[in-house]
Amino acid sequence: MNSTAQSVQSATSPYPELDHELETLVGNKDKWVKTPVAERIAILAEIKECLMPVAQAWAETAARKKGIAEGSPLVGEEWTSGPYTIMGYCNQMMLTLSKVAEKKHLDGIAVRELPNGQVVARVLPHSIWDRLLLSGVTVDVWMQPGVTKDNLAQNTASIYDAQSILHKTGKVALVLGAGNIAAIAPLDVFQKLFSENQVVILKMNPVNDYLIEFLTPALKPLIDRGVLRIVRGAADVGQYLCNHAAVEEIHITGAGASHDAIVWGAGEEGRANKAVGTPKNKRTITSELGAVCPTIVVPGPWSDADIDFQAEQVATQKLHNSGFNCVACQVLIMPAAWVQKTAFLSKLEQTIASAEGRGLYYPGAKDRLAGFAANNPKARVLHRPGGEDVLIAPLDPAKNTYAESVEVFAPALNIAELPGNDPEAFLKAAIDYANKQLYGTLGANIVIHPKTIAQIGRARFEQMLVDLHCGTIAVNAWTGLGFLTPQATWGAFPGHTLADVQSGIGVVHNTLLFDKPERSVVEAPFKPFPRNLLSLSFTLLPRPPWFITNRKGNILGRLLVDFQYRPSFLKIPRIFLNALLG
Repeated sequence: MNSTAQSVQSATSPYPELDHELETLVGNKDKWVKTPVAERIAILAEIKECLMPVAQAWAETAARKKGIAEGSPLVGEEWTSGPYTIMGYCNQMMLTLSKVAEKKHLDGIAVRELPNGQVVARVLPHSIWDRLLLSGVTVDVWMQPGVTKDNLAQNTASIYDAQSILHKTGKVALVLGAGNIAAIAPLDVFQKLFSENQVVILKMNPVNDYLIEFLTPALKPLIDRGVLRIVRGAADVGQYLCNHAAVEEIHITGAGASHDAIVWGAGEEGRANKAVGTPKNKRTITSELGAVCPTIVVPGPWSDADIDFQAEQVATQKLHNSGFNCVACQVLIMPAAWVQKTAFLSKLEQTIASAEGRGLYYPGAKDRLAGFAANNPKARVLHRPGGEDVLIAPLDPAKNTYAESVEVFAPALNIAELPGNDPEAFLKAAIDYANKQLYGTLGANIVIHPKTIAQIGRARFEQMLVDLHCGTIAVNAWTGLGFLTPQATWGAFPGHTLADVQSGIGVVHNTLLFDKPERSVVEAPFKPFPRNLLSLSFTLLPRPPWFITNRKGNILGRLLVDFQYRPSFLKIPRIFLNALLG
């Protein structure tokens, strides 16, 4: 036993079981770094096999714990944001690793430059399956300034360079899991293992530690090799692990207050340490911490069908997972003078009010909603059948209000109106408002008619996106689709510091292993219906499967997990049929 492993053990330790788990990880951390690529691919394939037998129980248990009725279409949320996303990651990382030697995994990836010189890689579509099931959807990863077409390969998958592995020692990372979305914790574990070469102790959030029952068998290939340990516990366990001598790095998905308590300390001690720039915990810490995320609705020539579809889209951005999402729409930015504004807002309210109700499963929600109401005197209540109400309130952009700086993390929505009706001027003003007034940089959505993009000009439109400082931007889609796409990056816009962490530091997912990504941009078709049967796909049918209004969400979720498990043309017709009926 080496000296580091010996230091894990203590006769007076309050948590000897945790010490034992950490001792195992310390003993295997250097071995993991040198684990061959072929074995890593085999591990991911094993995870798929281990996951499939527990996928249904996982999805149905998570739905029940969140107050979703048995058999409800909303159960589909737990299929797609749990097993489906894990399956997708395994597939994409296996594909990357199978070609990572000499960076061959970049072959076939379209790369271009923006007018400002930034390099953009088109990571989706990248297969026939993408073109069939996500027809018209694109995902681009934008690189940080300084990355060029010529040096992109040198700034990709550097941990898999032969010399890097030869001379590198391993590390033990602590992952503090999120309590809201089931896939977050395992995806963060994958980030540490496959993208950063670190073995992991995962402490589950008490809100969803029931997932241990499913994660333990699903991730058995990693557990059996001694490179992953999953533990439960409250804040005391988290604090113990954050300060344990064996833990070398930390990743947290959660609240900024939790991040600051780890880095600077709690209460007055933390405030004093932060004021003088003296961290209490000096370990490297990466994070994803949420934001006050906007949806910008750009004025344009919308049809009645457009209004209906986009109202369902925005309602989904707010109410997916009952609003307990770090990228839930919190501020809807509307053009005050748009002639269709009233029709759109009316349809949005109708959609929210008619959406299937569900409970406030996440702790503190009632207090946060009370704070929202107290700081928004004009807040109105939209009643949902059989579930908690939704609060909706106007926001005056001329004032720096509570709503602009506090993530509500609950079913509540602010509507901010900006003057003007010229699309380009409005979009510029909305981006400026989002950058300067809204807290955090995790994600933003833009709803814009294709004729309006043509009016502005595609090049000019992309230049305006450059100015929107968010880690994920979704155009005619929700940033949640970026989360579901493992090739995309997920995290805050680069540049935050420990002293001003906002939406966090670093990115996860990123299965193409770009070393210096800046953001991901997701774009989907604006029109809800296909032009012909040859373009039929579930993204172009009446409702995508992640919409809260989809009547076949539960069935589609199960079918899509099965498809990711073993893709086949024979599975496509049933998916399309249920998408058509959704």
